[in-house]
Amino acid sequence: MASRSLPAAVHRALTFWRRSIQARVVVSTVLLSALVVSIVGWFLLQQTREGLLDHRVTAVVAEANNETAEARTRLRAASGTDMDYASQQRELIEPIIQRGSTRGFSVVLTGPVGDSDNQIADEGAKFTSGLDTSSVPASLERHFAEVAPTAWTYTRIRTTDGSGDQPGIVVGSQVKLPSDSSTYTLYYLFPLDEERETLALVTRALLTAAILLLMLVAGLTWLVTRQVVTPIRLARRVAERLAAGQLQERLKVSGEDDLARLATSFNQMASSLQRQIRQLEELSRVQRRFVSDVSHELRTPLTTVRMAGDVLHDARADFDPATGRAAELLQVELDRFETLLVDLLEISRFDAGAAVLDAEDVNLVDVAHRVVDMTRALAGQRGVRVVVDAPAHACLAEADVRRVERIVRNLVTNAIDHAESGDVVLHVAGDTHSAAIAVRDYGVGLAPGESAMVFNRFWRADPARARTSGGTGLGLSISLEDTHLHGGWLQAWGRLGQGAQFRLTLPRRAGGALRQSPLPLVPTDAAEPVA
Repeated sequence: MASRSLPAAVHRALTFWRRSIQARVVVSTVLLSALVVSIVGWFLLQQTREGLLDHRVTAVVAEANNETAEARTRLRAASGTDMDYASQQRELIEPIIQRGSTRGFSVVLTGPVGDSDNQIADEGAKFTSGLDTSSVPASLERHFAEVAPTAWTYTRIRTTDGSGDQPGIVVGSQVKLPSDSSTYTLYYLFPLDEERETLALVTRALLTAAILLLMLVAGLTWLVTRQVVTPIRLARRVAERLAAGQLQERLKVSGEDDLARLATSFNQMASSLQRQIRQLEELSRVQRRFVSDVSHELRTPLTTVRMAGDVLHDARADFDPATGRAAELLQVELDRFETLLVDLLEISRFDAGAAVLDAEDVNLVDVAHRVVDMTRALAGQRGVRVVVDAPAHACLAEADVRRVERIVRNLVTNAIDHAESGDVVLHVAGDTHSAAIAVRDYGVGLAPGESAMVFNRFWRADPARARTSGGTGLGLSISLEDTHLHGGWLQAWGRLGQGAQFRLTLPRRAGGALRQSPLPLVPTDAAEPVA
């Protein structure tokens, strides 16, 4: 359960991040502030650390020099007495070790300088009890392999039992014994416990201040962006309601700032759009009513003219040649005019939303063959051969067979009209989700951009080109409306000199969603465009 809820929570968080400009502004501001605070804090810590260490180095070097000076004084005072070599070493190191135990530092004594058998590693050194002599860096020991001035370096101070390992400073200084004028080296090891505690305290203080500062920045940014985002969100909600058709919605205007002026301009724009939309709706309603009324009113006189035309057409053999030809032309134009009225009435039904489906299982293979039979005479007049490329099995779709036949007939008629020569091929295919018919011609084709315009009412690719099929210019528009009524796709492809292809795709079940078509829109025999 937790594994399933985690992706859902991540998805909700990503959705909130994409949609909330306020969250993005706050997070971006906090991240940038955190970056600045981190840089400033790191700089302050570095400065504090260097200041503490510089002060500590100065103090320990001075203390080491004082201890060395006191040792030299004691040795000079004892030089007049009878003291052997070992006694002078004890007089040198033991008082320093005693003071170091009370003041918190350790001491290592090595020498004499130049004697390779008396190095720290050779156990010839004297040192504070419990101190691991490896705490003295080898680099500093090499520095004092001969007579040298006071020097210091950083180190890690360790104990022999392994219980202590802490940072420190080691200062080296040299002393000459009066007994044999040999030079010995004293190493003073000072821990940095106080400096480390001080630096930790400063770090905690800076971290606490940074967290509080970032929380303050986040809160202030949230409040500031809220003052800007809230009116924008209100404007978005009002815009959504306007888009849904609630044209009376308006923004509440308060104040005189830029946001208030924006709300005023938005309300003015909404009022203007409301007026224009209502005007367009009224104009569209009047236009649809006009087309419908004119189409209905023309049917009565057309019927009378049709009857007179039929009489003249039947008696054309008794007329002189010119009058007989006129009677034939009258009959052709009456047929075209009647077709135009039928198409206009069908368009008016689509515009009024009165078109309905009478759905049943339709075999698109049978539809393709029936349309070929219907258009065989027209194809013969044009010298075009119409063939069907269909599988042996049925390609079923739940559709209105009358409307599907009209769509395919319009596509085939259009292909014959533009084929000029060659074949018109009807490809039929189906799968588990959809069925499709593609009508391919090898005529003049379509110029770039025309494939999106061929379904416009009364649009023609070449206005100067004569129509041989008697079309009205509404066939493809009606076909597109019929396709939308089925929830299908009607798409066009064309290329100049390579012909065109129109593809009708219908869902297997009425109301089903289409995701793909079993036939490609671009024909497989189409040549690649020349660059």
